[in-house]
Amino acid sequence: MLSNLARLNTVSNIGGKIMSKFAFLSPEWIAEAKRIRDEFGSANGAMPGAVKMNLVITEVPFGDGSIDAHVDTSGQDADIDLGHLEGADVKITVGYDTAKEVFVQGNQQAAMQAFMAGKIKVEGDMAKLMAMQTAVPDPSALEITEKIKEITE
Repeated sequence: MLSNLARLNTVSNIGGKIMSKFAFLSPEWIAEAKRIRDEFGSANGAMPGAVKMNLVITEVPFGDGSIDAHVDTSGQDADIDLGHLEGADVKITVGYDTAKEVFVQGNQQAAMQAFMAGKIKVEGDMAKLMAMQTAVPDPSALEITEKIKEITE
């Protein structure tokens, strides 16, 4: 059962446009992030680098305290969703704040600092993970990222 924090839906007026904000990785956030990605159509928002990555997000401020999620860039579209994938290339265990900083804000320096401090645990194909981090996203992926930042509480 999700706490009120996960259900929190803040409404902001950004540039004259009413914008809802959701807690990162809440079911509402996942649904809105998918809707944003789908606006761009197939293959227009795919992250570069084909990787299937399972995530264990710890220290989540709602629910049971941790979330299983995944990122899959092996298809035409980058997919982020709850639950784990069979046959994932890599599994990352990371705290909620660091995950939000990396996956929403795109702060690769935060990822490196957390990894060096032992706050990120990586199991599996590290080469695929590194290749994904060094790839340059296409303009549509950058626009999707900005829209997702706008809806993230």
